[in-house]
Amino acid sequence: MKKLALPIAIVAIAVSAFSIFKSQSSSELVYVDVNKLMEGYERTAVERTLFEEKAEKLQANVDSLIGNWQEELKLYEKERSSMSRKELELKQELLSNKQQQIGSYQQAIQKHIQEEDQKATQTVVNDINDYVKEYGELNGYKIIFGARGTGNIMYADAMTDLTEKVLEGLNKDYKGTE
Repeated sequence: MKKLALPIAIVAIAVSAFSIFKSQSSSELVYVDVNKLMEGYERTAVERTLFEEKAEKLQANVDSLIGNWQEELKLYEKERSSMSRKELELKQELLSNKQQQIGSYQQAIQKHIQEEDQKATQTVVNDINDYVKEYGELNGYKIIFGARGTGNIMYADAMTDLTEKVLEGLNKDYKGTE
């Protein structure tokens, strides 16, 4: 019986040492580079293109209104010498009111463009966050940090960087191939 106790104790110590080593070497704390995910995620480019198309259309509308107002102003400058004082005042007031309306409209369009940009960005961020959460749950990670290059994570072993794996899965998920 004493002869079996020593080998069993040695095996128990070896198993304990191996499990301690294994638990320390397989980190549950990992990170992804958020900037690389945003840049490499295919939906980012799609959303950016859609946003730019909307913004160009809205800006073209504003530019058209400004062009029309400028044409009216040129016409006024040509015809003003033949106008009565009352007509001059009326035309100046109309041009001034139109300029103010265009300015207000331009501000509203700029605000709308900013909101559309934020929506597009938030759509991409939500996709990434949802996928990283799912990835972490499926792969047994307790925490996945997001590094942005602003000092959140000053150093991390390359073995704890999941960026490429997550980006690959994220794009497959977006394409519907996973």
